[in-house]
Amino acid sequence: MKKINIWYWVFTVLLCLSMVPSAIFNLLSSKEWIDIFKSLGYPAYLLPFLGVAKFLGIIALLVPGFNRLKEWAYAGFFFDIAGALYSAIALKTPWMYLSIFLVYFLLIGLSYIYHHKRLKAGQN
Repeated sequence: MKKINIWYWVFTVLLCLSMVPSAIFNLLSSKEWIDIFKSLGYPAYLLPFLGVAKFLGIIALLVPGFNRLKEWAYAGFFFDIAGALYSAIALKTPWMYLSIFLVYFLLIGLSYIYHHKRLKAGQN
């Protein structure tokens, strides 16, 4: 039981820490990010929305309880990373730079798996 809890928190904290810089950059809506979004055809007003959504997802994963919100946070992070990967492929980003997305998917998956192991074990 203790091992499950430790692994859950390791993967969840790493996931949340990896999402914080992205959320901050989205909230700040810097010129570089606006240019990237415009080159992809996305509206700039989407940046702050994504930043707020990421921070809410981080909070949902770190606060005990709220299991339904955690499910939504995991889904949101998955679709955020999947969309970013698709956008990077559309920009013809070299494959070796796309490997970072595997790390994100791995962290999301492992945190999610251990979240459900905790639920099965009766922990929140």
